[in-house]
Amino acid sequence: MIKCPGCGEENPPKFKLCGYCGTPLHAAAALPAHEIRKTVTLLFTDLKDSTALGERLDSEALHEVKERYFSAMAAEIKRHSGKIEKYIGDAIMAVFGLPRAHEDDALRAVRAAVGMRDALQRVNSELGPRFGVQLANRTGVNTGEVVASDDPTADQKLATGDAVNVTARLEAAAPINEIYIGQSTYRLVRDAVDVEAVEPLTLKGKSQPVPAFRLIKVQGEDGNVRRHDTPVVGRGKELATLFGAWDAVRTERRAHLVTLIGDAGVGKSRLARELIDRAGDDVQVLFGRCLPYGDGITFWPLRLMVIAAAGIREDETPEAAQAQLLSFIGDAEVADRLAAAAGLSAATFPLHELYWSARRFMQLIAGRGPVVAMFDDIHWAEPAFLDLIENLLDTIEAAPVLLLATARHELLEERAEWGQRERSDRLVLQPLDDAAAAQIVSNLLGAAGLSGEFIHRIVDAAEGNPLYVEQMLSMLIDSGAITQQNGRWVSGAQQTDIAVPPTIHALLEARLDRLDRKERAAAEPAAVIGMEFARPAVESLAPAPIRESIDTQLSALSRKQFIRRAASDGSELIYRFHHHLVRDTVYNGLLKRARANLHVEFVRWADKCNAGSDRG
Repeated sequence: MIKCPGCGEENPPKFKLCGYCGTPLHAAAALPAHEIRKTVTLLFTDLKDSTALGERLDSEALHEVKERYFSAMAAEIKRHSGKIEKYIGDAIMAVFGLPRAHEDDALRAVRAAVGMRDALQRVNSELGPRFGVQLANRTGVNTGEVVASDDPTADQKLATGDAVNVTARLEAAAPINEIYIGQSTYRLVRDAVDVEAVEPLTLKGKSQPVPAFRLIKVQGEDGNVRRHDTPVVGRGKELATLFGAWDAVRTERRAHLVTLIGDAGVGKSRLARELIDRAGDDVQVLFGRCLPYGDGITFWPLRLMVIAAAGIREDETPEAAQAQLLSFIGDAEVADRLAAAAGLSAATFPLHELYWSARRFMQLIAGRGPVVAMFDDIHWAEPAFLDLIENLLDTIEAAPVLLLATARHELLEERAEWGQRERSDRLVLQPLDDAAAAQIVSNLLGAAGLSGEFIHRIVDAAEGNPLYVEQMLSMLIDSGAITQQNGRWVSGAQQTDIAVPPTIHALLEARLDRLDRKERAAAEPAAVIGMEFARPAVESLAPAPIRESIDTQLSALSRKQFIRRAASDGSELIYRFHHHLVRDTVYNGLLKRARANLHVEFVRWADKCNAGSDRG
């Protein structure tokens, strides 16, 4: 088997591309591995009273009981893309974020923890009647920084540190069959969970009590829900294009595709919702969202649309769901294929027949009034689903359907021509200007009590990204740097550094982890140099194996929206990071000693260049 250098998954020897992420498997791996700092979410769970269990069961029965328990726990961890780091006696240590970080690692971990609690109940229902035992465990979940290898194929051996120790202490403090999560994790999942704050824990080795929360349930898809109750600002041209497409749909009664593309948080979904809110009383909205992981997700957005339109409950039996779908559609052939595509039936059909059923479904809905079919986050879509969207665009006739999609720039890495065919628009959203960003602050808080200098610091730090503005304000409120006095939000007397909110850090670290090792090896010395850097400087500081291909790596970083060309003085190219938070994420991922060495090398390079210039 061959380990993928991109995601670490194993592939058969004959594969040229990774079957999981598409990374070339036989690319030259000339770069030596080095350690980096990464934020991960850790999960500890420990089976309780196993000694007493051993007294009640003989060795063979005990082995079977534990095997059934550990298999069930491991399955839930792996289902949510976690990695079992080690077994310690009757405890499991799992990590979410290795070998590759995801923006929702904390949410995956708490989902896994709840899934494990549910799985334990199922295990007990099977083991109780047979062995007369009831198993119990305790679980802790915590997010923090660890040191790991940058090589995803390497066997990661996490050293003990604060994040690991706090997770273990949370587990030990949790009551039987309960889950405790740390404050760092809670901040990343707060809008998707129901929790109960517990008395801060006094933990060995910690100078201050550690906040903790009892996890009751996970009830949402987003750890931090965006606000959509404030006016759209700075998007006049984009709104004009959107409403122009909507007018064409209603007039021509044909499908039209609009794809909003931009960085996370730049306002894609907000624009889409603005169109929906103003589209008219007769508009029918179908909503589907692509998921980043899971089983049976290829046509997940279509599933969401179908069950909502047909009024099918999630707890319906497959038979009842199919019957209800047939009643709604009124055509057995369409209903059978639509049920298969939506995961309501185990039947299988060729892709073109599934596409046909999706078209008939859209046309049926459009027969009752104009339709906006919104497909969110299609950068996570499977190729077959992207093909379905384009098929709908090409084949829907005599029906007013606006296909409205949102995506990040990663979509264009896979499908560069997306959104450039007939009756389609591709809107790439740029950051807002400072005036629009300042207006967002005012819309969210009412800026009367905040000084102009304080607002400028927030706007400058956010660099035109509405999500960054929201999250920075949220963090400043949580920390007490902004407080409410007499109905107005005011800043504290002391100046507060505006740090990277953990939600934004998770987004950026996930993006960074999608770079291949050569691209990251070029980005790291660039981050040490600063926000702006010259090509020759990066070439000098980069590892020797990639110096000859430094232009290729810089071009890839530019294409992936990490850097952009800033200027050229005729003899050398000057680049700039897209956002200072991107640069900070790359920089902070380096070990401190690696940063120090690169700083020394840069000073030597600059002195050498200056000396050569003086001689000239």
